[in-house]
Amino acid sequence: MKKSLIFVLSFLIFSSLLFVQSCRDETSIPSQPENSTASLNKNGGSKDCVSIQSGTLLTSDGQVIKTGFDKWGYNYQAHLFNGYYCDAYRDAAWCQDYKDVKLEMKWNDAWLSNKDCDGDGLLDRHYGFTSYIGSGAWITNHMSGSYTNADGKKCRWNNFIKIVAAPSDAFVQNGYWYTADNKEIGAVIWGDFAVIQEIYNDPCEGEHGVSYLSPIGPGFGKF
Repeated sequence: MKKSLIFVLSFLIFSSLLFVQSCRDETSIPSQPENSTASLNKNGGSKDCVSIQSGTLLTSDGQVIKTGFDKWGYNYQAHLFNGYYCDAYRDAAWCQDYKDVKLEMKWNDAWLSNKDCDGDGLLDRHYGFTSYIGSGAWITNHMSGSYTNADGKKCRWNNFIKIVAAPSDAFVQNGYWYTADNKEIGAVIWGDFAVIQEIYNDPCEGEHGVSYLSPIGPGFGKF
């Protein structure tokens, strides 16, 4: 599979995790603090937060979110998805060409929480921040599949990507995020994010191993 198509599939994944809503009244929404982690209480379970265990949080198709994996492959409590590409979009018509692509995702609380603490009726994203910038959010995407090449040979491919939110003092130059002291973070993806590691394997195309590694390293928690 062409790497350009892999990039498109990775780019589209961003919206798949945002299809979550709540049955709570959205007419009363308290203000969310700007770029301050002082109000974060994800680990402690603030009494002001609504959890999945409450049974009041719903998916975009009106189903109550429960702990464990749902029929699509989402486990919102554990910050996991394990299924197929189209399952991430609830078998949408537009993604049927990629329905055989296996997809696994892992993310942290800043990317998509398992609570609603800001009262907006949604599982929180970048809570305490006005955007993902500086939030410390990260996600991994692992896709795999197969295709038949022009010679009639069945080819298997896999792609693994680590993605992080850019720090608040970072800047973009020539399609890459850089730290304030001019260290390359990674290629821009989804606007607020950078790819810090990509591993792509497709023997039929002669592709093996790490295709990109950020000079700052592949680890999370740096920003």
